[in-house]
Amino acid sequence: MKHFDANWSLFLDRDGVINKRLPGKYVQHWEAFEFLPGVLESLAVLGNVFGTIVIVTNQQGIGKGIMTANELHLIHEKMLSTIQDAKGRIDRIYYCGALSSDPNNCRKPAPVMALQAQNDFPTIDFTRSVMVGDSISDIQFGQHVGMHNILITTKQEEAGQIEKMKLDINGSYPSLKHWVDTEILQ
Repeated sequence: MKHFDANWSLFLDRDGVINKRLPGKYVQHWEAFEFLPGVLESLAVLGNVFGTIVIVTNQQGIGKGIMTANELHLIHEKMLSTIQDAKGRIDRIYYCGALSSDPNNCRKPAPVMALQAQNDFPTIDFTRSVMVGDSISDIQFGQHVGMHNILITTKQEEAGQIEKMKLDINGSYPSLKHWVDTEILQ
C-alpha cells in the first residue's frame, strides 16, 4: 500500500463502512444509526493522516419519499458531532438523494460527488485519493476518476461479483478498522 500523508484525500462510503447497513431499509433517524465497531477510533487515526476526508453516499430514500433531506441532515449532524467528540474529522459529506432510475443522476458510480469534492477542495488529486466502500458502485466510482480503491467486505453478496468483474481493488478488508490497523498503523 502507498505511504499516505496530508497530500492524500480519503473518500468514504457511509452505510456498511462507517455505520451498520440496514439491508432493504434506510437509516431514517439517529436512533437507527449504529457506528460499526472501531470506526470512531479509526476516524481519529485517519484524521491525522489524510489532508481531506469526505463521505460520499447514495441516499435513495429521499427520492423514494421515505425520508427528507432535512432528516438526513439531522442524522449527519449527530454523526459528525460524535466523530468530532472522538477526535475524528470529516471535512464534508456529499450525498445523492436521486432514484437509481433517474436519468443522468448523481448516484455512485457516476463521478458527480467526486467532482463536487474536487471543486470544493482544489487540492484533491484523484491519483492521490483513496475510495473506501463496500459495493460495486463504490469501487466503480473510485475507478472512474483514477482513485485507489479499498473494498470493505460487509456486502458478502457483492464480493464474488466484484472478483468476476475484475474491478481495480487495492485491498480488501472486513472493516474500516481492519484496514487502518493493518495498512495505516503499520
